[in-house]
Formats: sequence, structure tokens, C-alpha cells
Amino acid sequence: MYDECRQSVWAYVVSRSGRQVADEVVSQTFAIAWRRLDDVAEPALPWLLGVARNVLRDHVRAEGRRESLMAELRAWDEEDIADQIAERMSVRKALAKLSEDDREILVLVAWHGLSPGEAARVIGCSGAAFRVRLHRARKRLRAAMESTTWSAPQAMNLSRELS
Repeated sequence: MYDECRQSVWAYVVSRSGRQVADEVVSQTFAIAWRRLDDVAEPALPWLLGVARNVLRDHVRAEGRRESLMAELRAWDEEDIADQIAERMSVRKALAKLSEDDREILVLVAWHGLSPGEAARVIGCSGAAFRVRLHRARKRLRAAMESTTWSAPQAMNLSRELS
């Protein structure tokens, strides 16, 4: 079976993915065929091509996950994690200085992604009144953010605590 079908399976894989992964996929295909020898139909080639297709699909998915992880790691390298943590903590600290009403307005729009009209319905006011409240809440948040700064030692301590 291997001698009769190897070239055809290899050609199929190369046509779908190129030569770089063909040897590995063909190898895995025939390893599966060996383990499941009783399941191999006659003629074997269609069954083997189906297995090769599945192995290739798994390989492509794994490669996609690997590339996604590498992109995430590169993004982490480009950004300073301590700065991100300090910024998030500054926002939380500033939000804590605001009234409950201001926090609710900002959270509905920023974190829950509601439009001003939708958020207005949630809190029970007109769209115009909500926009005014949102504008004022944002101004108060900016002021609170300006008064909330983290020193480098505070940020480093926070970074250590979170890791």
C-alpha cells in the first residue's frame, strides 16, 4: 500500500500546501494508516487522501495558533507590560474617585459598548440628557486621571503583585 500510494498522497499534499510540509503530512498519514490498518478501504488511495486532508487541516490549524501566539508575544515585546498595568490601575483609581452615577455612565458606553441612546434607555433618561451626563463624566474622569499618577516604584510593586 505504501509503495503504491505514497507518490499520489505526496502529490496531493504538495498541491494543497507546498513541499515544506508534505513529507511530515505524508508520514503522519501512513502512520495513521498503519495504526488503523483494519479500517483502510479498498482501494486505499481515497481513504489515504481523506486522512491526508484531515492531517493537513490539523497542521494548518496548529500553524495558525502558533502564528497567533507569536504575534501576541511580539506585541508584548513592543509594549511595556508594567506601563499597561500602571495605566489600567490609574483608570481604575480615577474611576473610584467618581460618583456611582458617573461610573455607570462611563461603563455603559466604554465597557459594555452601548450607544448613548441605548445607555440612556438603561438609566431612564433622554438621549440628550445622557450625552450631557456623558460629557461631564468624561471631563471628571480626565481630571481624576490627571490627579492619579503612579510613580515608577508603585508601578513596579503593582507589577510584582500581579505576576
